[in-house]
Amino acid sequence: MKAIVCTKYGPPEVLQFQEVAKPSPRDHEVLVKVHATTVTAGDVRIRGFVVHLLFWIPSRYMLGWRKPKSSILGVEFAGEIESVGKGVTRFQPGDRVYGAPSWLQLGCYAEYLTIPEDGIITQIPAGKTYQEVASIPFMGIGALYFLRKANLQKGQKILIYGASGAVGTYAVQLAKYFGSVVTGVCSTANLEMVKSIGADKVVDYTQEDFSKIGETYDIVFDTVGRSPFTKCIRSLKKDGVYILADQRFMQTIRGIWTSLTSRKKIITQTAIAKEGDLKFLNELLESGAVRPVIDRVYPFDEMVEAHRYVDKGHKKGNVIINVVS
Repeated sequence: MKAIVCTKYGPPEVLQFQEVAKPSPRDHEVLVKVHATTVTAGDVRIRGFVVHLLFWIPSRYMLGWRKPKSSILGVEFAGEIESVGKGVTRFQPGDRVYGAPSWLQLGCYAEYLTIPEDGIITQIPAGKTYQEVASIPFMGIGALYFLRKANLQKGQKILIYGASGAVGTYAVQLAKYFGSVVTGVCSTANLEMVKSIGADKVVDYTQEDFSKIGETYDIVFDTVGRSPFTKCIRSLKKDGVYILADQRFMQTIRGIWTSLTSRKKIITQTAIAKEGDLKFLNELLESGAVRPVIDRVYPFDEMVEAHRYVDKGHKKGNVIINVVS
């Protein structure tokens, strides 16, 4: 089968088309013919090995010394089940599915992948395309995880920094579904889009300082790792929560200190999917409460160009890869 292989750490050009062995499903696995996948900020950070110097050695140990251990990147997929292991009962060949392999496996930049039937995988709702659902299993679940971790309640005020990004667009919609008052922070070009997905207020960070508009929030959710730490802390209520979905080293250190010296809580954990998360998001997708925001769609053979685009850090919502044209 064809796959995009990360031959070493580096710029997008380290990604190369190669022929690799087609996997076979074990007893409780399914074999999925991948129709669509995504390029996420996590993918480009693994490819480029973007980590703080202090984490260099442990990160190399975990990810791989000279190149990623999982040389086929890709954290989420949508496709069709081609075959199933002899112990599989939930799915059958021909089912349209979407999901996410484990962080240790990855593997979505390929024509086929295997995944346990009890993993993060579910059937695609009728009428939805592979491209529409491909970004939900990782980015959607990430947004859901952090909002639940912060114990978001109906009526609470939340500021979402990076509201136009992949996690941000899901966070806005989920926060509205949970009944909160949402302020989205984004650039001028994305104001109308963020309003259209449910934000009650929007702040153009190129024109206005959100910390000076006289508002305080129960939750500040930084989805992109670029929020000004001090301003965010000052914008929180006394027992507010600051979520750092893509935290940097100094933010983590300052977050620990803030949690120890005040009633404010800082959340910096890695998002972990729980059983039922994808099913819950699937129901919201079917009802129309959540809709994926797609910036660009690239064919499989333009993966390098897609990575170049995501590297710029200005994508709106999600970048989709059509594995099957």
